[in-house]
Amino acid sequence: MPLITKNLTISEDTPAELCKADRAVQSLTDVSRSQIRALFENQCVRLNDEICSAPYQRLAVGDRIEVRYYSGQRYPAKPKPPGQFGVKILFEDPHLIVVNKPPNVLTVPAPGHDKGTLIQKVAAYLGRKPYRGPVVFAVQRLDREASGVLVFAKTQDAYHALRQQFAAHLPEREYLILAAGVMDRKKGTLRSRLTTNRRLKRYSADEGDYGEMAVTHYEVEQQLRDAALVRVRLETGRRNQIRVQFAEAGHPVLGDSRYEPEVAAHTDWPSNRLALHAAVLAFEHPATGEPQRFVVPEPREFREFISSNRPRFGS
Repeated sequence: MPLITKNLTISEDTPAELCKADRAVQSLTDVSRSQIRALFENQCVRLNDEICSAPYQRLAVGDRIEVRYYSGQRYPAKPKPPGQFGVKILFEDPHLIVVNKPPNVLTVPAPGHDKGTLIQKVAAYLGRKPYRGPVVFAVQRLDREASGVLVFAKTQDAYHALRQQFAAHLPEREYLILAAGVMDRKKGTLRSRLTTNRRLKRYSADEGDYGEMAVTHYEVEQQLRDAALVRVRLETGRRNQIRVQFAEAGHPVLGDSRYEPEVAAHTDWPSNRLALHAAVLAFEHPATGEPQRFVVPEPREFREFISSNRPRFGS
């Protein structure tokens, strides 16, 4: 099979749709989308003479992208990291199981969605069948489209002990989000009382004593061109708290189809997931009292987005 080398240098006349690495490579190779990603994963793509592993890297005038591949060869995509029952287990003992939830999986069943949930996967892994003996207890939840650290209790005693900690706002919970727009303040606190309308959509109530108090602390870790990587710490844990408060502040979470979806849409966020990741969870072990702390780095989609959206002149 012949080795093919093709390249493209971005100029002022280059069409805008070719100013992203994956689009440029596709124009040079005319292969399928799945093979485009495989070419990046197999180090077939170079940007300015360096290996390029970010398909969504935005290209600037003067950038030179090169692809080298064997004609007719199908390049294999990298296998997903092995994990128990398809979900990475961070910790397990007779009382608890802590996992890294993938996106696009419900934590628990919901009306019309009663199969393939995370709690069912955990129960199956433990060999437990619903309504037959002990079950698994969801101590907390994450939105379907979000990812990150979640703890499940294996016993009722562990569940009740952990729920008491969460009710008292004792666990440490930090999230990473990609928020739309340029953040004027580098750090701050969002406070409002959240309530629910008839369509089950959350919003901040105007009345002072109406709704559930929600307190969110945040700090901008990196201001990008038209979005920001923000670390969020929850003081309270209300449903959709982060999504609602940031949307109402004019900086919805990227990929949010429910709260300010038009502002939350971004051409460089191609995934169908929400740009919200539970990065840190810390609590006291319900049986031993020992401190437990789990940290999960930002997902690949975050890293690729950040790489392709760095400010051109500082931050």
